[in-house]
Amino acid sequence: MTAVDEVEVVVAHSERATLRVGDVFVKVDGNPGRLDVEVEAMALAPVPTPEVLWRKPNVLAIAKVPGQALGRLGTPSTASAGAWAAAGAAVRRLHEAPLPPWVGPGLDDMVAELDTECEWLVANGVLPAELVRRNREVAAAALRPWKPAFTHGDLQTMHFFVSGDELNGVIDWSEAAQGDALLDLAVMTLGQEDRLDDLLAGYGTDVDVAVIRGWWSVRSLTASRWLIEHGFDPDTPGCEFDVLRARMRD
Repeated sequence: MTAVDEVEVVVAHSERATLRVGDVFVKVDGNPGRLDVEVEAMALAPVPTPEVLWRKPNVLAIAKVPGQALGRLGTPSTASAGAWAAAGAAVRRLHEAPLPPWVGPGLDDMVAELDTECEWLVANGVLPAELVRRNREVAAAALRPWKPAFTHGDLQTMHFFVSGDELNGVIDWSEAAQGDALLDLAVMTLGQEDRLDDLLAGYGTDVDVAVIRGWWSVRSLTASRWLIEHGFDPDTPGCEFDVLRARMRD
């Protein structure tokens, strides 16, 4: 085995952890079903994905994808317009691919979760009631029936790796399922709203931007409690709370 200088903890919380050992990423998950989904989804997806090196119960090892992340929440993306367009074109291919066998959360479940999290944010004084009310109003545009598509489920910009204008690979497929294509686009542009046009240049402009804005609100409202309870700060500049505040200016 090739010696390495260190083991880097990429992310770690009570549900899962990802470690980097040289050019190998090792994912440890308390729910092995998520790793099963990840492996199968990468095999089905018509876009570049990491090489699976080995798989054992609760553990998955994948090869490093070359290049730089398309962006990171809380920091303006420095990737080129061409890279964003390439990512958009790849996501369009994914959304038009045959459906995977797993179904993501349904509309009724998502509405119930959203209402629960809105109540918690207000009851615990985490956010002003008017801010939550306004974003719940914006969120309504996203909460409509959708045609199921093959979705990644967690298309953060840090899950895309690019070199110049080229897409090298998309990582972290454990949430892949049948879902709403516009939710994927919303997650990609969360906190990167100024890059939406670049993304749509590759994806196509036949989308309802009001629905994407609605998903920005849904995603930020429903993720906040989990982030707080797992040691992350949604009030970091450019992150979820700033996304919610921006809706007051729409």
